[in-house]
Amino acid sequence: MITVKQAAEKWGVTPRRVQSLCKEGKIKGATRWERTWMIPNYAVLPSSNKGDDPHMPMPRKSPFLDMTNIYSTAGKADESISLFENNMEAYELFKAQIAYRRGEIEKIYDKARYFLRSHSGFYAILGGGMLLAQCAIWRGDLRLWNEAKKHICEAPCESKTQREIVSLTLAIIDSSIYDNKDFPEWFIRGCFDALPADSHPCAKVYYIKYLYMAAYAVASKQVSLEGVSGLALMKMIPNTIEPMISQARVDRTIIPEIFLRLSCAVAYHNSGQRELAVQHIDRAISLVLPDGLFGILVEYIRHFDGLLEERLALADKNAVTIVTELYRTYSIGWARLSGAVRNRYIATNLSPREREIAKLAAFGFTTKDIAGMLYISESTVKQTVLRVVQKTGIADRSEFSNIL
Repeated sequence: MITVKQAAEKWGVTPRRVQSLCKEGKIKGATRWERTWMIPNYAVLPSSNKGDDPHMPMPRKSPFLDMTNIYSTAGKADESISLFENNMEAYELFKAQIAYRRGEIEKIYDKARYFLRSHSGFYAILGGGMLLAQCAIWRGDLRLWNEAKKHICEAPCESKTQREIVSLTLAIIDSSIYDNKDFPEWFIRGCFDALPADSHPCAKVYYIKYLYMAAYAVASKQVSLEGVSGLALMKMIPNTIEPMISQARVDRTIIPEIFLRLSCAVAYHNSGQRELAVQHIDRAISLVLPDGLFGILVEYIRHFDGLLEERLALADKNAVTIVTELYRTYSIGWARLSGAVRNRYIATNLSPREREIAKLAAFGFTTKDIAGMLYISESTVKQTVLRVVQKTGIADRSEFSNIL
């Protein structure tokens, strides 16, 4: 809960205005305590008249409304959408973002176009650009990807803070396809002081993705880092993520918690700590299932070598069918787009076991090491390595890091 003064600062209105709205019963969830009003963190500023201009400012200083604590309880995504019934742009943006998290890609393209009209507000334009970029990933459409980034770059910034939010949005888009060449310096340091608090939950999620990219590049010998080699950096990542997960729970930000848990599980999985990975996967699944946020799981399947599907099957067999079908579309589009942007070939025809062995080989483990880690014979490892080479057309295992 927040005070009238805190709500007034968040919404950019006077405390008297907030008090009046509370007395009129127009702020959902507001309760009177002695002489003051207490307002839910998720509450939004209602319009004074439903006939007002529908293109109102976003209720939060963030284009990533679904990442804020507006969506604070698993299973109540649709109820959260209704909080914006007096703000058309916020309503449609949040609804489209939840649709994307569910993997309902066909529902978001037209919405993205709607937000990119010239009369939309700053945050709505960024939100529309994000949705368009997400469509581009699923379609593997480089032209659409570039158009989305162009719209974001042309958003009408009125302050340094807004320019930094544009930089954050571009970093988020690039991190989705593991392209980190244009990240702003403050993002690389993990310093989010330039951003409004409403954008911090999202920034943390994608900063962790940036750290994972760095750890993977070091482990697969794509990047040399003085004093660090192998999986050393990968094993340290959970030490950064775990406190963020705890904070996400305190803040009641459902979607950031899901992302952070899955990212933490990936790091544990790659470090050979299966039990810890499973704990986070299972908790993430428990948050995903009530609202059917299967699109989030789809983004992580390729990192778990079959483990994610295995744990999902234990919770909901029908969900596995849905996620597997969505992944078929997503993986092809993602590989095509990521490969085009980064000028490389991404293999999409490998089985989970082939990908797992190729990844371990890319990390520098020997045939004997891999056999011991996966409890299989060295002969099986050799045959799998040969099969990966034949499927992808590369020269040998030394090139595995370039195709995963």
